[in-house]
Amino acid sequence: MHSALSKNDKAGATESVDSSRMSMVNTEFTHVESEVQLCFSVASLTGTPGVGKTTLGKELASRSGLKYVNVGDLAREGQFYDGYDEEYDCPILDEDRVVDELETQMREGGVIVDYHGCDFFPERWFHIVFVLRTDNSILYKRLETRGYNEKKLQDNIQCEIFQVLYEEAIASYKEEIVHQLPSNEPEELEDNISQISKWIEQWVKDHNS
Repeated sequence: MHSALSKNDKAGATESVDSSRMSMVNTEFTHVESEVQLCFSVASLTGTPGVGKTTLGKELASRSGLKYVNVGDLAREGQFYDGYDEEYDCPILDEDRVVDELETQMREGGVIVDYHGCDFFPERWFHIVFVLRTDNSILYKRLETRGYNEKKLQDNIQCEIFQVLYEEAIASYKEEIVHQLPSNEPEELEDNISQISKWIEQWVKDHNS
């Protein structure tokens, strides 16, 4: 998986979801939100471009009270680049500068970090890592709408097929904190938020007992 940033670093669009399920998940979060802000440090959302990290991250942050950080946006705003990749037609991330920029926020905690790679972040940063997965046919269509050139598109599909980013995550962090989540259909957004809320609530209980 190439570490270059895409100019279109937004996740695939997600349709509207059932309001009753949204209410249920929002209720789950209200029970733990204040504890999460005080106790839960950082979660990482990772996965191949187009799997839905940004959609999930923003919605999760709005409901949980955690702060959402999109590394692609952060890099663009601060121009944290180390050259330009002509083959992939995108700037190359300066990973050291990104880590330096985020260090203070990571120490303060309460942050969700969204990026398609996670191996360059310090292991101590994250209490939990979520790897989003999408079926290849769905992912292909999402990336195609972004205008990816053929090489970039095929490389990302191969990355998903061979679970490159999942393997990267379990090689970089303790395997027990790395979780895979499906991200194919709109209703899975709510399922994932519900599942993440349970993991966070359990983490809070385990670390306040």
